[in-house]
Amino acid sequence: MLAVGALAYARNSYGSSTISSQSMAPTYQPRDVIVYEKADGGEVHRGDVVLFSAPDRYGFSASVMERVVGVGGDRVVCCAGSGAAARITVNGKPLAEPYVKQGDVDGVHKTYDVTVPNRRLFLLGDNRANSRDSRFFAGDHDGTVAESAVRGRVVDGRTVASGIGAVVIGGAALALVGIGLGIAAFVVRRRQRAVPVAPWPVQQG
Repeated sequence: MLAVGALAYARNSYGSSTISSQSMAPTYQPRDVIVYEKADGGEVHRGDVVLFSAPDRYGFSASVMERVVGVGGDRVVCCAGSGAAARITVNGKPLAEPYVKQGDVDGVHKTYDVTVPNRRLFLLGDNRANSRDSRFFAGDHDGTVAESAVRGRVVDGRTVASGIGAVVIGGAALALVGIGLGIAAFVVRRRQRAVPVAPWPVQQG
């Protein structure tokens, strides 16, 4: 039952999707299969990669994948410095972004200074030169996305698989132990019934 429960939990708590664009390269490439944990926007943090749906913005209902750069209350500014030394700042502090393609945090040389409203997120792609993200929707809440639009948070599929696998293996082991104990109890009961009972009282010597 534990193994069955683990599989049911995995099905209800995780999903998978295939990348179809270059917007999150080099972290995720087209045709990569990603695993995501079903979660809402209130559970995500800066640096998380999320799937969200914004049909009014993109014209389709399929999920879009981008990285959380700012959460409610954050001030996100582009950019401090220039060229390879350029950095986005969050609340006045330069943001380290080793995941950005070719180290180009600016991409399209589009400046912005956004204070993220409560219960909203500022999202960017890792490929800043080829991502239609929060920078391009300034007229809609400064480009931010409502937390309620988030469908899930991308996770390391190997970690999920190993965790579920451990639970399944553990459940199988417990099931085998249970079966073994059941067989042993059955054998003991059979042996007890097989012991002959004297038709008269036996006097202990």
